Amino acid sequence: MTDKTDTVDIITGHRRMRRNRKADWSRRMVQENRLTVDDLIWPIFVAPGTNIVEPIDAMPGVNRMSVDKAVEAAKLAADLGIPALATFPNVDISLRDDTGSNSLAANNLINETTRAIKKAVPNIGVITDVALDPFTSHGHDGILRDGEIVNDETVAQIAKAAILQADAGADIIAPSDMMDGRVGAIRRALDAAGHQNVGIMAYATKFASAFYGPYREAIGTSGLLKGDKKTYYIDPANGTEAMRDAALDVEEGADMLMVKPGLPYLDICWRMKESFGLPVFAYQVSGEYSQIKAAAANGWIDGERVMLETLLAFKRAGCDGILSYFAVDVARILSKR
Repeated sequence: MTDKTDTVDIITGHRRMRRNRKADWSRRMVQENRLTVDDLIWPIFVAPGTNIVEPIDAMPGVNRMSVDKAVEAAKLAADLGIPALATFPNVDISLRDDTGSNSLAANNLINETTRAIKKAVPNIGVITDVALDPFTSHGHDGILRDGEIVNDETVAQIAKAAILQADAGADIIAPSDMMDGRVGAIRRALDAAGHQNVGIMAYATKFASAFYGPYREAIGTSGLLKGDKKTYYIDPANGTEAMRDAALDVEEGADMLMVKPGLPYLDICWRMKESFGLPVFAYQVSGEYSQIKAAAANGWIDGERVMLETLLAFKRAGCDGILSYFAVDVARILSKR
């Protein structure tokens, strides 16, 4: 039997963690991490046509938008204080081929979108991806030859595509293809073309994850993909390999680093921030978003609280910002605080 005096002695020591938790004002005063609208990047999906807002079944609340509607979305984001958009095209199937040649069209859907947004909302950042998967008939991020995604030929093509995207007004090129050497090649190509001020946000650690399914529906590649992407994406089991990949991107001139997916890889976010000191971003990918939306729709979780908690977790893990489909919802909530 425990003596009452012993119990009192234990709980009346000088260390009481709950003192700082006792009131709302004190909890706010000692809060270590905060989520602000400046932390948000909004990924949007663009489709051909005019006046199109097409719901994506696997991503409730997310739509494919024609360019004119993407411009409206950019204006909304700017009004809410969101710093930047990341644009992803759903290219017409007739324009897709084995090499993703439409990526080299100066007036392709992604470049048309960039021009329209920068003309209408010049002060919002536009981040574009040069991976070939929206442009290929097989759904891979690179050129497919004899059953292999060829590295160097793909790198040469995406470097050319990066110049065209910068010509269209892209502020940051974010290569997600995970080809070896692509960051250095893009940097050299941009500099040679006079785009020294265009940044590179490297998808430094993009994992061969099961969380990408809804995104592939959004850009129209889910039914096209032949095989998988394990020969160029990182094994989810390999943290050390991921850090080596990131180190190479740093050496090649990346200005910012990204971890994708986000929440399952908070350890990688922390390690990257501690190791390199560059701005680190996490992509809260489609599967993460859709899980939260589905659970909330079924009443299993408080969707708003879980949404905010996951984004705060990225900040705690050292991220400087988050690409999230929740960006507009979060910005609206934060504006009321």
